Amino acid sequence: MRDILKIVDNAKEGRRVISEGRILIDGKVRKNYKFPVGFFDTISIPDLGEHYRIIPTPIKIISFVKIPEEEIYIKPLRIENKTTVEGGHIQLNLFGGYNILIKREETSKKPSGDTYKTFDTVLVSLKDMRIIDHIPLQENNIAVIIGGRNIGRLGFVKSIIPGMRHYRTIVSLEDLNKHLFQTVLTYIYIIGRDKPVIKLS
Repeated sequence: MRDILKIVDNAKEGRRVISEGRILIDGKVRKNYKFPVGFFDTISIPDLGEHYRIIPTPIKIISFVKIPEEEIYIKPLRIENKTTVEGGHIQLNLFGGYNILIKREETSKKPSGDTYKTFDTVLVSLKDMRIIDHIPLQENNIAVIIGGRNIGRLGFVKSIIPGMRHYRTIVSLEDLNKHLFQTVLTYIYIIGRDKPVIKLS
């Protein structure tokens, strides 16, 4: 708020603004100034009518991109893991600590739990934790890199070379300037098909 967004003059003022409930994270009021924020979280300042999303970028590591109000509650979340829970339902464990339950009785009408795979991305409405879209990790889909020396780069997946573990699986990508580069699977965050599903710049 002070160093990046520059909406307050000092830390004391920033803590006061937060404690008064004038800052929203992912559409919810957060009054604890120590509340953590990370990639793809949104920060809203209703008093100013401004909304931002935190995105990974080269050199700076993180940047704040101004977004339209309708994007506040839309969030791409990578599938970190999935488990079968009591009753045969599938729980998707998502980036940032979110979880979504795919109920067993719904699988005949919607994609089953087997459709969702680790490192795929689901586009979620945070208002009701509803899956709007499912974007698989596959060739020709676009990803943003969230770690390593290529952090913040966008690229289309060209190939995936399996390794013994996720961190040894190598993904080759082609950036928007047709330059090829590689990174490990754990740094891949699928963000769209032919273009990103959220505003990144």
